[in-house]
Amino acid sequence: MDQTNARLYLCTDARKDRGDFAEFIDAAFAGGVDIIQLRDKNIDAAEELEYLEILRTVADRYARLWAVNDRADIASLAGAPVFHVGQTDLPLASARSLLGAAALIGLSTHTTGQVDAALTTEVLDYFCVGPVWATPTKPGRAAVGTHLLSYAAARSTSAHSTRPWFAIGGVDLGNIDQVVDAGATRVVVVRAITEASDPTDAAQRLLARLPAFG
Repeated sequence: MDQTNARLYLCTDARKDRGDFAEFIDAAFAGGVDIIQLRDKNIDAAEELEYLEILRTVADRYARLWAVNDRADIASLAGAPVFHVGQTDLPLASARSLLGAAALIGLSTHTTGQVDAALTTEVLDYFCVGPVWATPTKPGRAAVGTHLLSYAAARSTSAHSTRPWFAIGGVDLGNIDQVVDAGATRVVVVRAITEASDPTDAAQRLLARLPAFG
């Protein structure tokens, strides 16, 4: 799998409070999640590498992608196929230099200018647009609303760009139709799956609401 046909991207912490990380990511992949990113600010580097090895093993079983957030050194050590950064994190060119040509690099965008730049930056493989709605995973980050999704969709079309982009921020079953109506065909979710009693079912329901490729 590569990022061009990925539709459902999940971010999760290490679930240390539940102790079910391996079982959870297995259930999410079973439901059709295409990419899982481990994003947990409450674990140290050694722990993160241990959890990433679990993530790699499960992802390989399903032939799916997995991602590291923010830390290019950890992404390099873990051999992560996907690396994601924010606007104020490691510069894209530096990340590419560290990770090489094989890694897929993604970037968060929050404004029209950042979307425009993400569509043309050569070292970038995909980008995320949001947060569409306010979310506790990004405290203090203002919601951008669905209008930025519509802008990204229109700019992608006018630029004849095939670069994948994902709507992110508070997306769940209750509002995913609004996201699709705004022009997004891919989403990043957190609580819609991490807080679900049945992660497999939650993933399947989300995928059913997204346009199919091909």
